[in-house]
Amino acid sequence: MKIETMTIHGGYTTDQLTGSVNTPIYQTATFKQSSLGVHSGYEYARTKNPTRSALERLIRDLEEGDEGFAFGSGMAAITTTLSMFSQGDRILMSDNLYGGTYRVIDKVFKRFGIEYKMIDTTKLQNVEDAFNDEYKAIFIESPTNPLLGISDIVGISNIAKKHNSLLIVDNTFMTPYLQKPLVLGADIVIHSGTKYLGGHSDLIAGLVVTKTRELSERISFLQNAMGAILGPQDSFLLIRGIKTLAMRMDRHLENTKKILDYLLTNPNVSKTYHPSLPDHPNHAIAYAQSTGSVGIISFVLKDTIHIDTFLSSLKIISLAESLGGIESLISHPASMTHASYPPAYRATIGISDQLIRLSVGCENSLDLIDDLDLAFVKAGSNDGDL
Repeated sequence: MKIETMTIHGGYTTDQLTGSVNTPIYQTATFKQSSLGVHSGYEYARTKNPTRSALERLIRDLEEGDEGFAFGSGMAAITTTLSMFSQGDRILMSDNLYGGTYRVIDKVFKRFGIEYKMIDTTKLQNVEDAFNDEYKAIFIESPTNPLLGISDIVGISNIAKKHNSLLIVDNTFMTPYLQKPLVLGADIVIHSGTKYLGGHSDLIAGLVVTKTRELSERISFLQNAMGAILGPQDSFLLIRGIKTLAMRMDRHLENTKKILDYLLTNPNVSKTYHPSLPDHPNHAIAYAQSTGSVGIISFVLKDTIHIDTFLSSLKIISLAESLGGIESLISHPASMTHASYPPAYRATIGISDQLIRLSVGCENSLDLIDDLDLAFVKAGSNDGDL
């Protein structure tokens, strides 16, 4: 089954009781048992809920994994996954991960004695040099957030396996429509379902997919024990969002190419980050391990552009946290998504105060370009007016 069909028919989407073509919302906390210890497979909704199960099977099928797990947020998915590790364990991490991932490992798990080291995973030799048998896992984003660095998933997987370590990949930016890390050698895939999978900025969710039965059992235990599960209403919405994933991603990428062409010739932009650019250091790897690029563009405004005026002058593109919705969203990583990083560290990895991250939506691309044009004009004038 091709992935465009799988997004619509993966998992189980037909209700066995009624034949409904949409998975019902099972809004219940518990399930009647016919006798002591005998039940239909469902006993308490924290442990298992039919609506959530349908979503979990769908993401499992899309990522070609052993099992899928749905959580109340992307950070709940990450936190539960990191809870597999114990005091004294060490983890390697990409050096410009989402700020929330850095915050939870630095401010929470470090207190529990889990150590981490951040390295530039876009250079395979860095991974080879940093790895030793003390590291239990390596956690990467590819592309990274917000600088869109690409890591060689196959190459890192081979290194991790040599050290009997796990490779965990946050696949939020790409989705299984464009990239399947488990197929490339990863052990665990994580998604913020809030983003492209949901696609409509109307839910908060996280997903985990495991490659092996042993990992599935570990995550299943933690999901039930910690209880950060996704409720049936949001599970239903996320299934609905995934059904249109292929169509939305095609439009995101079509618009991204047009916006990228516009920004590359814009005199107000000093640098543009996107894996499709021929001068991107990992351009070849990006296309070798995926079927398309990413719907995010990061770019640096020249110092002559007043950043507050630029952002507040946009009328169609919304200044907001998050990404991956049908509407275009723009953010300022230094003060928003990556504010948890120390300023000196942000500067070291290239997250400057003039850096902008644009999540390109599904609007008409000409309207988006006109919106950017007007904002540039306003932000480049002395008084902020036309």
